[in-house]
Amino acid sequence: MISGILIFNQKGENLIFRAYRTDCRPRLADVFRIQVISNPQVRSPILTLGSTTFSHVKHENIYLVAISKGNANAALVFEFLYRLIQLGKSYFGKFDEEAVKNNFVLDFGYPQNTETDTLKMYITTEGVKTERTMEDSSKITMQATGAISWRRADIKYRKNEAFVDVIEEVNLLMSATGTVLRADVNGQIVMRAYLSGTPECKFGLNDRLLLDGDSAAGPVGNVAGTKATKAAAGSVTLEDCQFHQCVKLGRFESDRVISFIPPDGEFDLMRYRATENVNLPFKVHAIVNEIGKSKVNFSISVRSNFASKLFATNVVIRIPTPLNTAKVTETTTQGRAKYEPEQNNIVWKINRFSGQQEHVLQAEADLTSMTTHKAWSRPPLSLNFSLLMFTASGLLVRYLKVFEKANYSSIRWVRYATRNGSYEIRF
Repeated sequence: MISGILIFNQKGENLIFRAYRTDCRPRLADVFRIQVISNPQVRSPILTLGSTTFSHVKHENIYLVAISKGNANAALVFEFLYRLIQLGKSYFGKFDEEAVKNNFVLDFGYPQNTETDTLKMYITTEGVKTERTMEDSSKITMQATGAISWRRADIKYRKNEAFVDVIEEVNLLMSATGTVLRADVNGQIVMRAYLSGTPECKFGLNDRLLLDGDSAAGPVGNVAGTKATKAAAGSVTLEDCQFHQCVKLGRFESDRVISFIPPDGEFDLMRYRATENVNLPFKVHAIVNEIGKSKVNFSISVRSNFASKLFATNVVIRIPTPLNTAKVTETTTQGRAKYEPEQNNIVWKINRFSGQQEHVLQAEADLTSMTTHKAWSRPPLSLNFSLLMFTASGLLVRYLKVFEKANYSSIRWVRYATRNGSYEIRF
């Protein structure tokens, strides 16, 4: 499907030219340089000239380009390019022009596998021969072409453990009157599997789980879940769900059970979005009064909406001030507040914010006189935080089961973490 792969730097210099078919000629590198890199008007990642299509991705200071002829599947082409970026970052730490120049090798063959863990078993970045001998060639073939390309079968651990992290970023834009203009959650389920053999894992979420467009939820199991959050009392609707390729999608569609044979080590099991019934961890009420042209009074109250047994850490509230602010005096019921003139805002820091608590900041800003008075635009205040054992979407892990023919016992851990994305309140 792909005739060739090219990598350019920002100057348009061709770092790698790899042709897989005879219709990929070196002159196509000059075409891409002139038509895309040297043309600032080109914004689309896909450019078709005649029968040749250039699909490109810009990462760091390099361009990764796939050349194809005919009607190729664009989604698969870009999936392959992003897999190359992931491989580069995994091998070199940072995938940029310097990494490409220091590590490129010209060889033959066609790409068959882009699983990082699998490739690292046979392809090393050291200048020495790998410890695996040619006797492993049959295993390599089976690993590359088998049904479970992301995992080898001879993995052994003395202690079998599985760690699950549900990580969410909550975004909020609230009006000055307290109306929620936008609230959504970007989440991911990250798993670290240190399990022997070829185990099958079954992963159950909320009893009432809906995908965008569903009218009813399938059963997910009756195992009592963790008391990490009470947000799961109602139904949870997820959008834009993306799964690792190990997940059996048919099983998830039928009964909402995530069944899979996990890769070894850490991987992203699932990514999702939620826009309905978002549980906001903090509610902010801001009152700002401009007194003539010389003073501005601030009264900011922040209340935590999560359980009293939980607490947020590294809570930082940034309150914008007018550009002509000369001095600020502030008092707080909790934490410390400081005026930062170079940023034109008051920074209020609370190291530990317990649940079901409310803290208030009172501040007065003295303004310098200006020859031409310009109305203050009042940018929104922002909130940063980190909160464990709470999910803004209400997503809850009901159970995680591990089945393996050796019938060993395993230890399973589940952790929830919620942090801010763009959490802004207008005043």
